Amino acid sequence: MHRSTHHVRRVPAIGAAVALAAGTLVALAPTAQAAAGATLPFTSVEAESATGNGTRIGPDYTQGTLASEASGRQAVRLTSGQRVEFTVPRASNAVNVSYSVPDGQSGTLDVYVNGTRLARTLPVTSKYSYVDTGWIAGSRTHHFFDDARLLLGQNVQAGDKVAFASTGTQVTVDVADFEQVAGPATQPAGSVSVVSKGADPGGNGDSTQAFRDAIAAARGGTVWIPPGDYRITSSLSGVQNVTLQGAGGWYSVVHTSRFIDQSSSAGNVHIKDFAVVGEVTERVDSSPDNFVNGSLGPGSSVSGMWIQHLKVGLWLTGNNDNLVVENSRILDTTADGLNLNGNARGVRVRNNFLRNQGDDSLAMWSLYAPDTGSSFENNTVSQPNLANGIAVYGGTDITVRNNLVSDTNALGSGIAISNQKFADPFSPLAGTITVAGNTLVRTGAVNPNWNHPMGALRVDSYDSAIDATVDITDTTITDSPYSAFEFVSGGGQGHPVRNVDVTGATVRNTGRVVVQAEAPGAATFRDVTATQVGAAGVYNCPYPSGSFSLTDGGGNSGWSSTWADCSTWPKPGQGTPVPDPGRNLAKGRPATATGSQDVYTPGKAVDGDAGTYWESSNNAFPQSWTVDLGSSFAVRRLVLKLPPSAAWGARTQTVTVLGSTDGSNFGTVAGSQGYRFDPATGNTATVSLPATTNLRYLRLTVSGNTGWPAGQLSEVEAYLGS
Repeated sequence: MHRSTHHVRRVPAIGAAVALAAGTLVALAPTAQAAAGATLPFTSVEAESATGNGTRIGPDYTQGTLASEASGRQAVRLTSGQRVEFTVPRASNAVNVSYSVPDGQSGTLDVYVNGTRLARTLPVTSKYSYVDTGWIAGSRTHHFFDDARLLLGQNVQAGDKVAFASTGTQVTVDVADFEQVAGPATQPAGSVSVVSKGADPGGNGDSTQAFRDAIAAARGGTVWIPPGDYRITSSLSGVQNVTLQGAGGWYSVVHTSRFIDQSSSAGNVHIKDFAVVGEVTERVDSSPDNFVNGSLGPGSSVSGMWIQHLKVGLWLTGNNDNLVVENSRILDTTADGLNLNGNARGVRVRNNFLRNQGDDSLAMWSLYAPDTGSSFENNTVSQPNLANGIAVYGGTDITVRNNLVSDTNALGSGIAISNQKFADPFSPLAGTITVAGNTLVRTGAVNPNWNHPMGALRVDSYDSAIDATVDITDTTITDSPYSAFEFVSGGGQGHPVRNVDVTGATVRNTGRVVVQAEAPGAATFRDVTATQVGAAGVYNCPYPSGSFSLTDGGGNSGWSSTWADCSTWPKPGQGTPVPDPGRNLAKGRPATATGSQDVYTPGKAVDGDAGTYWESSNNAFPQSWTVDLGSSFAVRRLVLKLPPSAAWGARTQTVTVLGSTDGSNFGTVAGSQGYRFDPATGNTATVSLPATTNLRYLRLTVSGNTGWPAGQLSEVEAYLGS
């Protein structure tokens, strides 16, 4: 979900909070794991607990680092020839690996079972990583990890060894999920196969129309998606009163970045047991690059799905009454995993696994109408890298129960109960908000817009007072780097937080305080026990005024001390984020040109790959190339590149730099000048801009090229720093 304040840049640690937490990182206790989260068909093993000759990175809570986005805040880096070897925890025939490779690189990992190298390898790529959201205040490059899966072709037993070895590309391995995958399911009687309507299971032909024809033919029945890879080039709509069923998420795979996009449906849609894998590499909020965008209609369900490489898994609007989303995996999305975007009545989201979201993993946002009587229950959430694990923004009678959330980064809490509206009309929290039986591990982060710590569980009267009843029971919070429970008016307006009851909580190793009270209001605490508290039990400093009343309901222990000096803690909602001078402002941004040649389109100059390039129309100088940076910046330096290959002989291009704040009125920033590109020095030229430069739109006009009769640029990089 797009937010103006809930995003990240690198900031220094506040006090000793990070050091205290990082020094005692522990694996999640088995008792906590059994009490909350999803029942999963796989068992995860952290790379840092495996053997091998790679280099361990982390632990690290610093925003924007590779280790800070890793599960457990640690991972293992492999260079060429190095390996990491896992002891298999259960009988398995498949593995899914979370990994990262340097930006712009791809490769493979060799796979060994008990010392024998398999013929098949595991592909790795940075294609779906390194996401920039430069239009969001305080953000920086994030989303470093990705997932790749492999059927081993054989059964391995508990105690066997599975190793992954780098063959040239540097690969950082985070975690491996070992799974025993059942064989493919068979076609249900009476169902309509998409293949019978012309779908290509080899993935070469366009199967869009075949899927549409099968859905029309099976109305009231089942569409069968046999094992195979299917390519869909445009979204499906008008889906109602039908079941879409595959042979299993490891066998039936639909490749599309937009599966269902419809504003309404009569309902009774059931989607189950296949994979939808997209090609989304950047976050574009105006594009419906989602597995489901809009409405499935009342009485629908989603189950047993593998959803990966999309912007959002499910962005749900309209009538989705009594929808059930269960037993599914949502991986590597550039924004939310699932968002109930108003009007959600009686929706149950349960027993799902979500990893590596680029915003809230699970969210309810009561825009236009309240989400009512809906719940997130028994889900496992790992590594949301820009916001919260679970967020409830407004709504009536909402339940968040028995979930396991770990490793939030960069702005997020494990769970946020909030009246932050983002847009109107918004329905604030009302009725009873039940937050029960949840386990939060290494959750909470620094809000970079304020340089301000955020708690593992946050109750936030951001835009209006919280007058709903908020019941928080049976919570386990482990290794929060800052605080366990935060009560804040995040916009800095001081709206009160009232009617909060915290009963039965275990807090272990919180980096700073147990209770972080920064808004006026009141809460009652009963049977809350804390051990290894970093600095003090309570920080009670409402901003900008007022008081927060903590009522001791009995049975509390380990957190009676009070933070002494309110002036030493940054205030919520205050301060202006400073953009990271090391971030390339142009990367991934929309680019246009007066002309281009064949496949050498304008976007190739901002795709992060120096091997691809924009080439203008030939023999037609001058030619201009323009990029929209998304916001106005004081750009001080440009780096212009051509492909580094020696095949690109040295040349001089004559370039004028222009800038604009509105996209219409351009002025000269740097006058016409020849810039030398020489493969001996990397085929790179640097352009220094005046300190007064402030622009959103950057335009390069090429009026000459000694090496080719066209403008040519493989990368245009724009930086704040000189």
